[in-house]
Amino acid sequence: MCEPRYKMSAASGLILEGGGMRGVFTCGVLDNLMDRGVRFPYTIGVSAGACNGLSYMSGQRGRARYSNIDLLDKYHYVSLRHLIFKGNIMDFDLLFDEFPNRIIPYDYPAYAACPERYEMVTTSCRTGRACYFEEKHNPERIIDIVRASSSLPFVSPISYVDGEPMLDGGIADSIPLERAQALGYDNNLVVLTRNKGYRKSTKPTSVPPFFYHRYPHLREAIRRRNEVYNYQIELVERLEAEGRLTVLRPQKPITVSRIERDSRRLSDLYDEGYAIANSLIIDNL
Repeated sequence: MCEPRYKMSAASGLILEGGGMRGVFTCGVLDNLMDRGVRFPYTIGVSAGACNGLSYMSGQRGRARYSNIDLLDKYHYVSLRHLIFKGNIMDFDLLFDEFPNRIIPYDYPAYAACPERYEMVTTSCRTGRACYFEEKHNPERIIDIVRASSSLPFVSPISYVDGEPMLDGGIADSIPLERAQALGYDNNLVVLTRNKGYRKSTKPTSVPPFFYHRYPHLREAIRRRNEVYNYQIELVERLEAEGRLTVLRPQKPITVSRIERDSRRLSDLYDEGYAIANSLIIDNL
């Protein structure tokens, strides 16, 4: 069987799905790309994909893996205890303050200097629609955006970007392929965190009446999330079958949950992401 091949061009886009801790698969893919010096003219990340994509954009190889696996073991920043005592399933103070500023510093100057485009996706609570942000020069705003993109509905508080209430980008646009195409990037490499053929339940997501009652459009977006996700996956698979895009996804059955805390499982999924990316022949510009 021929090894998969991807040819870089000026219209190349890299699309990073979210998926919580399943995003360690993406960490492996991105570390492999960095080891090979592969840079895309345009990258877009959602939720965990937005977090991991930032380390790719700054060229900090291994940073995302270290924060997702090694530091999770040390700080236990994902737990129901945080939800009970802080109102958030994750310790955002640690993740978006201590980590980038002190524990594993983010290289803001390197990110600001990189010539490639990078967008992060959030969902507007007011409109229920996806918002796409590019920011390289204001560290506080960068953190506001990635924090909002990672704010999971029901288990994280609403975040704010430029004073506007936002939540997880995956609510409105889990796989922003059409966004990339709309900007003229039609030669795309899509990194998914689920096996081929995965679909969400066809039932609408139930939103209890005491959640987001001030934001009816957000409630509707959450309710329709499964429908939109399945449409996007079907689009990806159709274009992949037609040879119009390339997809990297886990091949083994997924045992890692969105809030996984088992470092062995996380390390295995990271290794799989690295190996699958390494099998892809990339013809650079």
